[in-house]
This record gives sequence, C-alpha cells and structure tokens, in this order.
Amino acid sequence: MTALLRYQSALLVRSQRWLPPFLLYAVFLGVGVQGGQPLLDSLGYTAAFLLPVAAWLVRICVSNEPPAARTVVAAAVGPARAHLACVLVALSAAAAFGVAATALVTFVSDPVGSDHQRRVPVLDAVGAGLLAVLTCALLGAAVGALTAWPVLRSPGRAVPALLLAALLALVVSGSPAHAAVSGLVGGSRTATVHLPLWPTAAAALLGAAAIAAACALTSRRSP
Repeated sequence: MTALLRYQSALLVRSQRWLPPFLLYAVFLGVGVQGGQPLLDSLGYTAAFLLPVAAWLVRICVSNEPPAARTVVAAAVGPARAHLACVLVALSAAAAFGVAATALVTFVSDPVGSDHQRRVPVLDAVGAGLLAVLTCALLGAAVGALTAWPVLRSPGRAVPALLLAALLALVVSGSPAHAAVSGLVGGSRTATVHLPLWPTAAAALLGAAAIAAACALTSRRSP
C-alpha cells in the first residue's frame, strides 16, 4: 500500500491537477477570512471551505490515471486497493491544505470572541479548528467517493451531484460538518471553544463507509 500511495501522490503532484482546487480554496479564504477577524469564525470558514475542495480532489485522483495504466495497477494489486490509494491520497492532500490554512488563519486572526472583547484560548481554538478541518475533509472525501467513478460514471450527473452533496453536507442540520463549523462560529459569540469530538467521529464513520462502498464497486465495474 505504501508504494501505491507514493505512486498516486507522485501522479497527483506531476499532473498539477491539484492546482485548481488549491487556488479555489485560496480564493475562498481570501474572501471569507480577513486580518483581525475573530479566530473561531475564521477557523469555521477554513473548515467549511475545505469540504468541496476535498470532494474535488477525490474526483481528480480517481480519474487521474489513463485507462490502460489503471487496468495494469488494478491487475497487480486489486481494483479495491488501487481505488483506496487514490482516495487516501486525495484525503491527505485536503488535510494538508486544511492544516496549512489553519496555521495561516491563526496567525492573521485575533484570538477574541465576536464582540472583540473576550479572549479565546489560542491552543484550544487551534485544536478545535484542526478537528473541524479533519471532519470536513473526511466528509468531503465521502462526498467525492460517492459522486465519482465507479459510483457515478457520467460527468453530467457526477459534477452536479458532487456540488449538491457538498452543499447539503454543510447546511443540513445534523451533518457532522455542519455541527463542527457551527460549533466554532457559535463558540465565537460566547468566546468559548467547543471541541467537535462527536462530529469528527461521525465523519470518520461516514467517510469509511462511503470509501469502502466505492472501493467494493471497483471490483464489479470496469473503467
């Protein structure tokens, strides 16, 4: 599996197809996060914007190989393991984007509540922000896995499904991503840090189930 992960990582980096989602994430952050903004609000935006980016990265990674190369890799290691490596590389890239963005946002934001009066503990806030980033990355990977090949083959259906699913994952009450982001933004109003432990655990379970289902389908459907 390590060799597969290295192979897929090199493929993603050399293809430069990671640049559009990275630039989109940078634009989102540039618009939504301003210097001196309350830290928890900024961390909430950082996590929320990552979800569609993670889904997009999964779509890129599972379609990055030429069909012939994909067939060879699948024959060598099994289609499920080959597909899993693609999704894990996408998830790792999204998490790396999120961690870097969290560090930058923490540096430029003000560790205060929404009233700009009460102080917020920085380390606790960063911890909550990283958990929220992980939650959104996991849920984004789940969205990407369920809206890309082999679940949906037609781009005309897959792309709108990805966008709609990412939106619903962020706005529907009860969604782990919605809970994690709302916890940060709501905590900013009271200058209180709430660690999104159950949203992260729920996102991990949902992500694992979605990725497992997508990987299982690769054994039944040809590219």
